[in-house]
Amino acid sequence: MPKICNWSYPTEITLGQGCVKGLTEACHSAAIKRPLVVTDKGLAGHEIIQTCLDLLQEGGFSPKLFTQVDPNPNQDNLEAGISDFWTQDADGVVAVGGGSALDLGKLIAFMARQDLPVWEFEDFGDLWKKANSEVVYPIIAVPTTAGTGSEVGRAAVLTDTRTKTKKVIFHPKMLPAKVLADPDLTYFLPVPLIAGTGMDAFAHCLEAYCSPSFHPMSQGIALEGLRLVKENLLKAFEDKENQEARENMLSAAMMGAVAFQKGLGAIHSLSHPIGSLYEKHHGTTNAVVMPYVLKFNRPAIESRVIAITHYLGMAGGFDGFMDYVYSLRSHLGIPDNLTDFGISKDNIGLMAKMALNDPTAGGNPVQLTMENVLRLYESCY
Repeated sequence: MPKICNWSYPTEITLGQGCVKGLTEACHSAAIKRPLVVTDKGLAGHEIIQTCLDLLQEGGFSPKLFTQVDPNPNQDNLEAGISDFWTQDADGVVAVGGGSALDLGKLIAFMARQDLPVWEFEDFGDLWKKANSEVVYPIIAVPTTAGTGSEVGRAAVLTDTRTKTKKVIFHPKMLPAKVLADPDLTYFLPVPLIAGTGMDAFAHCLEAYCSPSFHPMSQGIALEGLRLVKENLLKAFEDKENQEARENMLSAAMMGAVAFQKGLGAIHSLSHPIGSLYEKHHGTTNAVVMPYVLKFNRPAIESRVIAITHYLGMAGGFDGFMDYVYSLRSHLGIPDNLTDFGISKDNIGLMAKMALNDPTAGGNPVQLTMENVLRLYESCY
């Protein structure tokens, strides 16, 4: 047990049906007068966005809309967003959407007045201290998916298109000032995204719980997040109108993002290169590689997984948990392996190198090397 631990917990959250109606009040409380509404290309023109714009206009704001957010946002999206932020004379961001929109919205608010390039603030050591903390604009987060939990996170993932790598950018002030988690905004999700985002929340809780780092509060949150996913993901998947399941999955997603302050591991390390190189959905990719990473990590995590089974009321210990993961993936229509997912082996060496250099690699319970990461990728085919 370390003598000194630095722990941080999230922001003000309102969860419940219809809570998006508090958007105007949220902007006032964050001292935002000229909001830039950031969303992804898939939501542009959707009634969800129009509802948010209408609410802001009714509240006396003149919101501007930015929609140039790719599924895996990159530095070109960020530069365009910052340009719009200044063109519109904005003084804060309302980020509406899934992880991509939330991440880019947070980055726009963070980077608008920084003097250094965004890559200078990658999540290694204390690089975040190089930023000017006094010029970060406030952020309101309105999630429309139950997966990434970016709405309660202090980091954002950005793809470097020149190197085709995903990088995690971190700063404490990227934490949104207010979160409005309204299940009514998640009903439109197509079924595959319900599955993929839900498995992302599951992966966050699972890897956080199995992380060797010391963080007992995150440990407890991760465990309860796993229970919420187990009891609600299939309900939300099978019945898009199940409000209780939707609310519980929104909670689980936020809990996963809080919990992974404790650490992530090889599920994410393997997933990030695939997203960068092949534009695959992050949460779905996590689900594809999950059982293979669990087998790989078994010597280091078996006792913790057994503790999970006790809490979740599962029989069979580690093998029983593996059976559950396989069954859950099957019910959700997750591909069995990377071959079925459409990922060729042509870039496996490059993927292994990228995975080993990913910020999440250091948190894996079994130390990752080039040799064992290559074997681990091979096992996923």
